[in-house]
Amino acid sequence: MDRAIDFWFDFSSPYSYIAGEWIDALAARHARRVRWHAFLLGVTFQAAQLKAPVDHPLKREYSLRDFARSARFEGLPYRMPPVFPIPTQNAARIFWWLHETRGEEAAHGWGQAGLRAVFTRGIVPSEAAALRALATEQGLDADECERVWNDPQWKARLKQANDQAIAAGVFGAPFVVVDGEPFWGNDRKPQIARWLASGPF
Repeated sequence: MDRAIDFWFDFSSPYSYIAGEWIDALAARHARRVRWHAFLLGVTFQAAQLKAPVDHPLKREYSLRDFARSARFEGLPYRMPPVFPIPTQNAARIFWWLHETRGEEAAHGWGQAGLRAVFTRGIVPSEAAALRALATEQGLDADECERVWNDPQWKARLKQANDQAIAAGVFGAPFVVVDGEPFWGNDRKPQIARWLASGPF
């Protein structure tokens, strides 16, 4: 059996940022590894005929409050970016370029660095200058990264990831799959922990 845990995230998801800070450690305690997958929430929302919580007037203020409260609960720094939601396709294309050319570890590093940049420093990855600066911080060549996010090859690779997410039943972020069992949301941490400790329940 493939014991890897699949972690689907969007760079524009505060809950993905929070879950990204505990998922690897939790997996490691149970001798598991985590496969990170960048995808676009908007694409899966469309497929599932959903809207983002912040697009509902009755949910927006609660959601914004809960993002910050959930980060505090985990003891994490948190700063809401000035633009939200944020188009994240360019950051996600860099993720898949790194995944395919430098391996899972490099892509994982970019994914976590990107989430932290957005939700602790207010970086807006849809702004080319900001994304170039983040790439440079991470030891990448900014010009090469800009070529990547404009390259049809990596646009197609992200589309493939989005299609795979939909096929896997992903409709929100974070979305974690353990032994074929799907768990949606940062608040599913206790259930994931129990599953890893003792199996199906």
